[in-house]
Amino acid sequence: MNAIRKYLSVRRLSQLSHCINPDTEFVTLCKLGRHREALDSLLSDRTGDPSLPSSAYSPLLQFCIDSGARDDGVALHRHLLSTRHTPDLHLSTKFIIFYAKFGDLTTARTVFDDMPERSVVTWTALISGCSRNGRAEEALEVFFQMRSTGLKANQYTYGSALRACTSVGCISSGQQIHGCIAKSRFQDDLFVQSALVDMHLKCGSVDDAWHLFRKMEKRDVVAWNSIVGGCAVRGLGDGAFGVFCSMIKDGVQPDHFTYASVLRACGVVRVLVHVNQIHASIVKSGHGSHCAVSGSLVDAYAKCKSLGEAKQVYDSMVDRDLISSTALVTGCAMDINYSWKAFEIFCEINNMGMKIDNVMLSSMLNVCANVPSLDFGRQIHAQMFKNHSDIDVPLGNALIDMYAKSGELQDACHAFDEMRYKNVISWTSLITGYGKNGCGEGAVTLFSKMEENGVKPNDITFLALLFACSHSGLVSKGLECLNSMVTKYHINPRNEHYSCVVDLLARRGLLQEAYDLVCKMNIKPNASLWGAVLGACRVHGDISLGEVSAKHLLNLFPDKSVNYVVLSNVYAAAGLWEPAWKMRQMMEARSIKKDSGYSYI
Repeated sequence: MNAIRKYLSVRRLSQLSHCINPDTEFVTLCKLGRHREALDSLLSDRTGDPSLPSSAYSPLLQFCIDSGARDDGVALHRHLLSTRHTPDLHLSTKFIIFYAKFGDLTTARTVFDDMPERSVVTWTALISGCSRNGRAEEALEVFFQMRSTGLKANQYTYGSALRACTSVGCISSGQQIHGCIAKSRFQDDLFVQSALVDMHLKCGSVDDAWHLFRKMEKRDVVAWNSIVGGCAVRGLGDGAFGVFCSMIKDGVQPDHFTYASVLRACGVVRVLVHVNQIHASIVKSGHGSHCAVSGSLVDAYAKCKSLGEAKQVYDSMVDRDLISSTALVTGCAMDINYSWKAFEIFCEINNMGMKIDNVMLSSMLNVCANVPSLDFGRQIHAQMFKNHSDIDVPLGNALIDMYAKSGELQDACHAFDEMRYKNVISWTSLITGYGKNGCGEGAVTLFSKMEENGVKPNDITFLALLFACSHSGLVSKGLECLNSMVTKYHINPRNEHYSCVVDLLARRGLLQEAYDLVCKMNIKPNASLWGAVLGACRVHGDISLGEVSAKHLLNLFPDKSVNYVVLSNVYAAAGLWEPAWKMRQMMEARSIKKDSGYSYI
C-alpha cells in the first residue's frame, strides 16, 4: 500500500513538473506537503524567480517556525533578499513572528521598520515578541506607538501588552490599557478579562483583580488559572487554595497549569494537608503523569519538609527532568538527614547525561555547605569550570558560602574575587564567613570595602557584622556598626541584632551596659536577650543582674528548666547555697525537670 502511495505521489509530481517552470518546483512540493524537500529545492536554486508571489514562500516559513528550523528560516530570508523579492504584508509579519520566536528581536524590528504598511497583526507580532523575550518596556513602547497611529488593537494585542505590564509590575501602564479596553468591543472578551485579572493581581491590585473576576459572566479554566496563579505569585497560599476549591465546586475541571500554580502557593505557606488534598485530586483527574504537575508536587512536599512523600513522587516519575530533580535536591538541602539523598540524585542525573544548570549546582553547594562536605563541593566547583562558563551571581554566592562554612576562608575569598558581578548577598556571605571563622577584623575591613563600592548593606549584613564583632571582642566596632545601622542606613534593629550586641558587651564583662541597652531598646526583649545577660552574669558572678534577668525569663517561659538551673548555678558559684537550693525546690514544686543531655555520637 505504501509503495502504491509513493508511486502515485511521484507520478503526480512528474505530471505537475511538466506543466510548470522548473524554478517553481518547490511550489509543487509545498502543495504535496513535502516542505523539507521544497525548502532544499528552493535554497539550491541561487537564481530564483522574483515574480513569484509571497504566498508561495509562506508555507516554507511556517514550516521553519513549526519545526524550529532557525537556520533554514534565516537562509530563506537571505534567499529572498538576494533575489530582490519584496515580501508582502503577510509574509513580512510572519518573518517578525519567526525571528521573535528565536529571540532575535533586532532583526524582527528591522523587518518591522522596513515594512511600508503594517496591520494590527504586524504590531501584535512585535509586541508579543518583545513581551515574551524579556523586553517588556519595549513592548509597551510599541503598543502606545501603535495607538498613536490610530490603529485599533485586537484581543491578542491587549493580551500581549498586559503580559508586558505583568512582567515589569507596571500597574500604571496596565491601568491605561485597562481604560483602552473599557472603551473597546473587547471588554467582555474572556481572553482579555483573564489577562486583566492576571495583571492586576500580580501587580498588587488584589481588590481590583477580585472585582474583575467576580464581574465575569463566564469563567473558563484560563480565567480561574489567572486568579490561582496570581495568588501563587503574591504568596497568598490560603487564597490560592480557596480559589482552587471554589473552581472545583463551580464545575470547572483544573488542568496542569492549575495544579502547578496551586501547588506552588501551598509550598509558600507550607501547609501539608492542602498538598495532600491536591495530590488526591491530581490522582483522580489523571494529571499525575504530566511532568510539570509531578515536579510541582515534589517541590511542594519538599518545602513542607515531607521529604519521604517527595521522594515517592519523584521515584514514580517516568521522565525525571531537571526541575523535579532540583526541587528534591533543594528540599534535601534543608534537612541534614536527607543530605545523602541529594548526593545520590545529583550523581544519578549526572550519569544520565542530563544538562545540569546553575540552579542545581547552587542547591548542591548548599548541601555541601550544610553537611559539610568539602571534597564534594570542590568536585562541583571543578565541574563549574569545565561546563559552565556563565557562572551567575547566585551560583558564585553559593560557592562562597560553601567554602566559608567548610572553614576554607582563603578559597572563599578567591571565589569572591573571581566574581565579575557582586550583589549585597555576595558581600554578606563573605562577611559571615569571616565572622564564623573568628576573623572579626577581616569582616570589618570587608564591610568598609563594601561601602566604598557603593553597595548598600541590609539587615542581614549588619547581623553578620555584629556576630563577627561579638566573637572577636570588638566592642567599639560593634557599637559603631549598630549606630551606623540606625542613623546612616535607617534600618531598625531586630532582637537578633541586639542579642549580638548584648553578647558582645557581656563577653567583655560590661554587664551594666548590656542591661542598659536591653532596657533602652525600642522593641520588647525576647528570651534570647535575657538569656545572654543571665549567662554572662553566671560567668562574671553578678548576682543582682542575674536575678533581674532570671525574673524576666521566668515570666516569659515559666516551664523552661534551663532558666532555673542557670540562676541556681549563679547562686552556687557565689557560695549562696540557700537561694540555690530554693531554686531547685521551686523546680520540684512546679514539676519541672531538667532536660537530659545527649550526644550526637
